[in-house]
Amino acid sequence: MDEMQKELSAFKDPKLAQGLIESINALAPDQPATLMEVCGTHTVAIARNGIRSLMPETIRLSSGPGCPVCVTSNHDIDKVIALARIPEVIIATFGDMTRVPGSTSSLLAEQANGARVEIVYSPLDALRLAQESPESQVVFVGVGFETTTPLVARVVLRAKKMGLANFSVYGAHKNMPGALEAIVNDPELKVDALILPGHVSTIIGVEPYRFLAEKYGIPGVITGFEPNDVLQGIAMLTRQLHEGRADIEIAYARGVMAEGNPVAIDAINEVFETVPAVWRGIGEIEGSGYKIRDEYAEFDAMVRFNPPIEATVEHKGCRCGDVLRGVLPPNECPLFRKVCTPENPIGPCMVSSEGSCAAYFRYY
Repeated sequence: MDEMQKELSAFKDPKLAQGLIESINALAPDQPATLMEVCGTHTVAIARNGIRSLMPETIRLSSGPGCPVCVTSNHDIDKVIALARIPEVIIATFGDMTRVPGSTSSLLAEQANGARVEIVYSPLDALRLAQESPESQVVFVGVGFETTTPLVARVVLRAKKMGLANFSVYGAHKNMPGALEAIVNDPELKVDALILPGHVSTIIGVEPYRFLAEKYGIPGVITGFEPNDVLQGIAMLTRQLHEGRADIEIAYARGVMAEGNPVAIDAINEVFETVPAVWRGIGEIEGSGYKIRDEYAEFDAMVRFNPPIEATVEHKGCRCGDVLRGVLPPNECPLFRKVCTPENPIGPCMVSSEGSCAAYFRYY
C-alpha cells in the first residue's frame, strides 16, 4: 500500500476520495491559490483527516474566522466576567467559554473565586436552571453564528411568555457575511475561493453569499463536514477557478436548501436587530452582530445589570487575531506549543474545540 492509499484508508469511501483528489489535481491552477474555510468544524475536519497533505502544491488551505468562541473579543469576555461578579447571578454557558481568558480573568478563574458558573448544553438548560433557581438571576451567555441565534431567540420568547423575571441573555452572536466581506477586502490577504460553512448555511441559505461572487469575483461552495464532503467542495472550487467563473454552489444538498430556514430567520428577526460588532483580529464590522430588540430589553443582561467593566487589555504576543484572519498559520505564532497550550491557553484559538490553534496542536 503506497502512502496515498494509507492516507485514504481512513475515509468512509476511499474510492470516491481518490476520484475527488484526482479531479482536484487535474484542475489545480498553475499559480498558487488560497482556499479559505470559514467554519471551525471544517477546520477540524481538514486537520483531523490530513486533507492539507492531499492537496497539490498550488492549493493552499487557510483557516478563517469560523470559530464563534475565538472571534469573541476580549471586551465581550470582560463584560461576561463583570456579570459573573454580581453576587446574585449564575452564569450559564457552554464549556469552552469558561476557559477563554479576558483581560485579567476568565469564567473558570471567577468560579474558583466563588462565582457561580454552570456549564449547559442548550439555552433551554439555562431556562430550566432559572426555573429551578428562583432566588438567583440566571444569565445565559450566547455566542455563535446564525446557527445558534434562532435557539436563543426562541428561548427569549418562551421566557417572555412564562413571565420569567430571573432569566436574561448576554448576547455575543454574530452573522457571517459581513466578516467574509472584511476578509476578502483585507490588504494582507489574497483569498481566491471560499469553503462556505454548512451549519450557518442551513439557516441563511445561499443568497447572503451572492455578493462574494457578483461583487468580488470570489467563488464559494457550501459543503458538509465528512472528509469526502470537504474534498467535494474543494473539487468544485478548483473547477470554478479552472473555468474562470465565480458562483455560489451547494455541495451539501442533504443539509442546505437555497432559501435556508425561513422559520429560524423569522425567529432571529423577531427578537434581535443587527448592530456593529467587534471581531477578534478583524475589528468592528457594521451589521455583523445581534442585539436584543427594545421590546425584549428586559431579557438583555447588560440592560438589566449594567455592571462596571474593567479596561480591556490585549494579551502580549498572542497572534490569535492574525490566525483568525488567515494571515498566519497557528504554528508560526511565537507562543504556539511553547507558552500557549490547551492546558495553558493564552488565546481562545487554543481553547475552543473548533479553534485553529487547538486543531494544529492536536493534529500537526
